[in-house]
Amino acid sequence: MRRGFCVPMMALLLLLAGCAGGGAGEAETVDLRQRYHDMAGCTMEADVTCGQEGLEWEALLRCEYAPDGESTVEVLEPASIAGVRAAVSGSGWRIEYEDACLNAGTLGSEEISPAACLPRLMSALRDGWLLEENREDWNEIPCLRLTVDQSGLQDGKIVSTVWLRQEDGTPLRGEIAVDGEIILTADFTSFAFCDTMESTEESGVA
Repeated sequence: MRRGFCVPMMALLLLLAGCAGGGAGEAETVDLRQRYHDMAGCTMEADVTCGQEGLEWEALLRCEYAPDGESTVEVLEPASIAGVRAAVSGSGWRIEYEDACLNAGTLGSEEISPAACLPRLMSALRDGWLLEENREDWNEIPCLRLTVDQSGLQDGKIVSTVWLRQEDGTPLRGEIAVDGEIILTADFTSFAFCDTMESTEESGVA
């Protein structure tokens, strides 16, 4: 059973009432997460950044996400490593690098790799335990902000926050935090569901 969809009604109502910025509708959130849970896959591009001192890393990544199989991640920028790819398996988050240039190491006690940032955000949307939801603008774009928890392999607390556009439910911004520290951010520039091929593209998004 996937506990992300098993929140008792009373607990969910209390959670919604306590969320900052105004609670989002229960049905809206459940329907939106169900769409991600049921999707055959998706294609996305995002600027992924690690800002930790001594571990700074940034790249524009393209990801072909397969919920029940192996996802692929490819570097689009910087030009010096463009085209380098990695394969990411969600079972144990195994990563195989085509070229060592993409191996930016691991971050935090849970050994999260920047290369796995986008697949991890999708996994969190699909199966994470809902902690908080509210409506919040990001760069003046109305969004539904979801914060979800996924237990780490080393018992660390992994919390992912995703801003989804209210217009169509596609991701605009994502953050991954381990034990309270944000270690990775993703600013999405394009997204498409593989089953419906509905896509969005944003230009000039900071």
